Amino acid sequence: MSVPEIKIPGGGDVSSLLGVDLMAQARQEAAIQTAEYAPGEQEALVGQIKSLLQKENAVLVAHYYTAPQLQQLAEETGGYVSDSLEMARFGNEHPATTLVVAGVRFMGETAKILSPEKRILMPDVSATCSLDLECPVDLFSEFCDAHPDHTVVVYANTSAAVKARADWVVTSGIALPIVKHLAQQGKKILWAPDQYLGGYVQGISGVEMLIWPGSCVVHEQFKAVGIRALAARYPDAALLVHPESPAEIVAMADVVGSTTALIQAGSDLAATEFIVATEPGIFYKMKQAEPDKLFLEAPSGGVGGSCESCQRCPWMGMNGLRNLATALETGSGEIHVGEDLRQKALVPLQRMMDFAKTLHTSK
Repeated sequence: MSVPEIKIPGGGDVSSLLGVDLMAQARQEAAIQTAEYAPGEQEALVGQIKSLLQKENAVLVAHYYTAPQLQQLAEETGGYVSDSLEMARFGNEHPATTLVVAGVRFMGETAKILSPEKRILMPDVSATCSLDLECPVDLFSEFCDAHPDHTVVVYANTSAAVKARADWVVTSGIALPIVKHLAQQGKKILWAPDQYLGGYVQGISGVEMLIWPGSCVVHEQFKAVGIRALAARYPDAALLVHPESPAEIVAMADVVGSTTALIQAGSDLAATEFIVATEPGIFYKMKQAEPDKLFLEAPSGGVGGSCESCQRCPWMGMNGLRNLATALETGSGEIHVGEDLRQKALVPLQRMMDFAKTLHTSK
């Protein structure tokens, strides 16, 4: 895998852009949002949010990685639970004038890019993503400018500004066919920002790519030794892995796929026990689809199978009923994307969506 050495102002590598303070702040806010409810508080918040959604002509879309309460609330109110692109597509097609996005900032930006006429609210606009943070547009633009003969392909987990610098945007589900398509056209590919997803696509497709060295703080922490130990306790369990995970973990998997693909695998496979290497928020939909099957969190920092060794996205944890109610009541957390930037970012997004339609019609 070709991973460049990226120099940043003041020295250090790309991973140092993440910042310990940002992680700590995210965990502090997540602790507030996930703190135990006082008696009757959760019910009161749900009732308040349902009333405000109607009053504001709003619909709630929630990512698979958010808290179960938010996913359930989205479903109960006619909203949607999905991955980032499908959340934006649903919001674009829904008649509501306000779209409330429970997720991280790039998801809110994507929704605004596709639906500029709508008001886009988020429970906390500071909820971000390590992949986004590790790919700042100024450094990334410099890198792209240094390789002008490459077609720039960026993962959806990037800022609107980075998308605007790209030729194509991809999701984990469509990255492989798009890369193969570009290679067939003789294109040289520059990939960003997830090095593990890029390496996975490169390995499967055989297409050489220049890969930016970013990573997801959740998926990077999964440890093979811990997964092997857990698999020894559950020898019949199938291992489901998101391709943002390190290559050693991917190589162990029974199924590698996007969040949507992993949920589907939980239903399609004959196995009744699963070890799942992705953010555990996905378990809400997995258990909803297959309540009689056992879904286990893949170990990360430790070697055991308990939740103490499991990794959660601190920024997804910043979404809660408390700040969701505040956003709807006050209009805080609104996402803005300048029109010039929006138009530029829309081009690679639309290119992907048009390609996805051709894939669908050819099947």
